[in-house]
Amino acid sequence: MAVDGKWNITIKTPMGDQNATLTLKQEGDALTGEMSGAAGTSPIENGKVEGDTLKWDAKVTNPMPITLSFTGKTEGDAISGDVQLGAFGNSTFTGAAA
Repeated sequence: MAVDGKWNITIKTPMGDQNATLTLKQEGDALTGEMSGAAGTSPIENGKVEGDTLKWDAKVTNPMPITLSFTGKTEGDAISGDVQLGAFGNSTFTGAAA
């Protein structure tokens, strides 16, 4: 599973699709990086790799403070999975290598 690099992702939200650039780096079972989008740049927190599953959190402050919790997988040049939108429930994200 190739994780390292930049990914252009789209998150489905109640406010419409939100686009972001995700930069990921795997070291063993640790996952680090950052997510940049219209809401600014946030470091990846609590990142980990469990088998072929990636998990991480990103805090955004605009338009309101919220922690997004991601669970996803890569397949070739694609990345996708689920994202918890804090009090706004669960949704999905998809993306491709940048």
